[in-house]
Amino acid sequence: MSSTELPGTRAAAAAVAPAASAVRVAEGERLRSVSLPGIGLSIRCRPGDRTGLPPALYVHGLGGSSQNWSDLMPLLADVVDGEAVDLPGFGDSPPPDDGDYSVTGHARAVIRLLDAEERGPVHLFGNSLGGAVATRVAAVRPDLVRTLTLVSPALPEWRVQRPALPTGLLAVPGVASLFARLTKDWTAEQRTRGVMALCYGDPARVSEEAFRNAVAEMERRLELPYFWDAMTRSARGIVDAYTLGGQHRLWRQAERVLAPTQLVYGGRDQLVSYRMARKACAAFRDARLLTLPEAGHVAMMEYPEAVAQAFRELLDDCGGS
Repeated sequence: MSSTELPGTRAAAAAVAPAASAVRVAEGERLRSVSLPGIGLSIRCRPGDRTGLPPALYVHGLGGSSQNWSDLMPLLADVVDGEAVDLPGFGDSPPPDDGDYSVTGHARAVIRLLDAEERGPVHLFGNSLGGAVATRVAAVRPDLVRTLTLVSPALPEWRVQRPALPTGLLAVPGVASLFARLTKDWTAEQRTRGVMALCYGDPARVSEEAFRNAVAEMERRLELPYFWDAMTRSARGIVDAYTLGGQHRLWRQAERVLAPTQLVYGGRDQLVSYRMARKACAAFRDARLLTLPEAGHVAMMEYPEAVAQAFRELLDDCGGS
């Protein structure tokens, strides 16, 4: 395993993908790359305010990237040493060599990263797909997880919300390529507005600067030849995870999690139902719940202060470590 710090440009992915626009790096952040057999990972680092703080790892959702945590990480820099990973095929990480975008494949990438760098146990955060990934990591490798914070985790629902159906349809062979053809004339701005309308409780809360940054990131992603493949296969991975039974069932794995768990659900979430909060609280053996009635699917981006406060209270419950 090798690790190289990046000043905001592509490095690990450069050998396996054509050059794309530079990834945005917020003030106080830095990027580094990690090369492991079969995968290269881009890591967004927000060092703690002082040495010796416990480590945290943030895992984004479907179609997202480590940038999704840039609002939350500085709010917790006084209590954790934060890093956010770009899952394989997302953000600035190249596709995995084996093409495995399943929830288990993404969880394996997170586990391999933590094992290789001997960084665990970490305070593990996950949103949406990243919440399912983090749940699986915490269940199968409890030694790597101090606490678990899940923002709208993608745990199986029998009655999937209507706005979430197009995401599921991406898993159907041929749909993604058809959608790409039908939307080839859409601008990055149009696509970004659509994503925000789906993911935010109130898109009007997004500042002009944040919107411009999101459009620039959308333009960058559309330059990547594997963009649709990563989206399609990861969507298929979520659908497959919903249908697994036995010990691999995500709800069964949630019951196995030993780490103290903070759950965050948004009342305006169009992708993960607000009604699942009660079931999640019952599944995780040591769970706390924060409900944000006005939040959508990405509460850590809409209400980072509230999510940060919930984590601080979780830390206090755990003795501050």
